[in-house]
Amino acid sequence: MGKKAFENMGEVPENEEITEEKVERQSIIETGSIISDNGEYVVQCMTIIGQIEGHYILSPQNKTTKYEHIIPQLVSVEQDERIDGLLIILNTVGGDVEAGLAIAELMAGMKKPVVSLVLGGGHSIGVPIAVAAKKSFIAKSATMTIHPVRMNGLMLGVPQAFEYFQRMQQRITTFVTEHSDISAERYNQLAMNTSELVMDIGTILDGQDAVDEGLIDSIGNLNDAVSALYRMIERKRTGKRRNKKS
Repeated sequence: MGKKAFENMGEVPENEEITEEKVERQSIIETGSIISDNGEYVVQCMTIIGQIEGHYILSPQNKTTKYEHIIPQLVSVEQDERIDGLLIILNTVGGDVEAGLAIAELMAGMKKPVVSLVLGGGHSIGVPIAVAAKKSFIAKSATMTIHPVRMNGLMLGVPQAFEYFQRMQQRITTFVTEHSDISAERYNQLAMNTSELVMDIGTILDGQDAVDEGLIDSIGNLNDAVSALYRMIERKRTGKRRNKKS
């Protein structure tokens, strides 16, 4: 977010100086992201928190991540030559399936190095977003819930409705298994588990379980995620230098 955009938002008095610190703070408030350029490389950090909001605006009491904020930022990161890599921090309960898949597809299609870190929770549609990164981490204390697609509101009990659910579930399963080491059969077993959740079907995986199942690459913390991102950036730069010499 530039200074001009900050001025247009009318968040500060007319005569008050707009500093870089204020611009960064407003960017965090508005989009949950920040560009960190104080380290060895320039990294953009983006957060996926609360409930992922899709085509319908959720209650103001809900902590939400708006997909219309995240998608343009992903495009910007991919196109901005100043940014070397992207760090995604997740603590989400899930949310809109199509919005979550749209975010995941964009992440998976980026050439820039992308690392994800699950803190607290990466539940439901947060699972595809977590595995869409080129390298994924999860904290020991974090959990991930795998369950089949659900829908709120009126649903017609007709074969077409059930077929739609199956196709939607297949989209999620295919994406997750293509971007992780878990098999489709095992993923569906976890999603259809009836012995763990009292009011629902599915499975809750803690950090180590998610790694053991092949869903997430490694147990790790912020330092592990940043270090991995730096290594990926360095390998990419080294490859570019070699290509130029050849």
